Amino acid sequence: MDPPKYRRKGALVTSPAVSSRDLPHPEVAEIRLESVLHALADPMRLRIVRELAAGGGELSCSYFDLPVTKSTTTHHFRVLRESGVIRQVYRGTAKMNGLRRDDLDGLFPGLLGALLDAAARQTARDLGDG
Repeated sequence: MDPPKYRRKGALVTSPAVSSRDLPHPEVAEIRLESVLHALADPMRLRIVRELAAGGGELSCSYFDLPVTKSTTTHHFRVLRESGVIRQVYRGTAKMNGLRRDDLDGLFPGLLGALLDAAARQTARDLGDG
C-alpha cells in the first residue's frame, strides 16, 4: 500500500513530519518543475539558494541576513523546502539548510546551474558591471 500523501500549498509530501523536530520534504519523484520555478521566482528565495550554492554545504537559518521579518524568512525557507529545492534538518538547536543540487540536477539537468548563472549576470548588470 502506498504511504498517505499530504498537500501543502501545492507541494506534495509523502508523509508528515515524524516529530515536531522533523520537517517534511518531498521525495525526489514528487518534486515538480512548477514548484521549483515558483520557489525560485522570488528574489529573497533566489538569494538564499545563491548563498547555499556558493557555500557548497549546509548553512543555518541565522546565517542569512535577509531584509525581511523573521516570520517572512521562515516562510521563504518553508517554500524552498516544500518545493524540494532545499533540505532542512535540525542539528542541535540550529536548523540547517542544504541545497538539493543532486536531486534537482537529476530531475532537471542544467536548470539550477542556468538559473544561478542568469541570476549572477543579472546582479552584475544591476551593479553596472555587465
